[in-house]
Amino acid sequence: MTRTAPPDTKTVSDLDYAAIIQFYAGHAQLLDAGRAEEWAEQFTEHGTFAQNVKPGVKRGRADIAAGMRKGIAALAARGLTRRHWFGMVAAEPVEPDVVRTRYYAVVFETPKGGEPRLYLSTTAKDVLERRDGTWFVRSRYISHDGAETITGIEAVTEAGA
Repeated sequence: MTRTAPPDTKTVSDLDYAAIIQFYAGHAQLLDAGRAEEWAEQFTEHGTFAQNVKPGVKRGRADIAAGMRKGIAALAARGLTRRHWFGMVAAEPVEPDVVRTRYYAVVFETPKGGEPRLYLSTTAKDVLERRDGTWFVRSRYISHDGAETITGIEAVTEAGA
C-alpha cells in the first residue's frame, strides 16, 4: 500500500512507518499491562514526558517510570483497567534516525465487572530516535482535548526535537 501526502510534506519510508506503528503497539501494551519500568525503558535516557494538564515535565527513565507506577497503582486501587488506542499517526523525518510524530490517542476505562467507557481523548506529539534498529521516545507531549494548557510545558518538550 502506498501512502500519499501533500507535496510539501516530508514522509518516512513505508518500512519505517510500519516499524513506528509496531513500536507504538508494543509501547501502549506495556503501559496497559502495568509494566511501568519496561514502558519507561522505551524512552531515551534523558527522555521527557509532559501533559498540558499537569505541571512540570518528567525527565529521564526513572522519573517517567515513577510517575507511571503511581498512576498504575491508583488505577489498581480503584479496580480500573485502561486501554490506550493510538491512531492517525503522521511521521515526519527530522534527521537521520530521528522522526517527529503526531497522533491521536484515546483511552478506554473499564471498572472491574463493569462496562467500558471512553475516558480520554488526546493529541500527542513525540520525537522518536532510532538506535541500533530500535525506536525510543526522546520527547512526548500529550494534549488532553478540552483541557486548559499549562503555559510553557509544550515548549519545554519541543526542545527534544
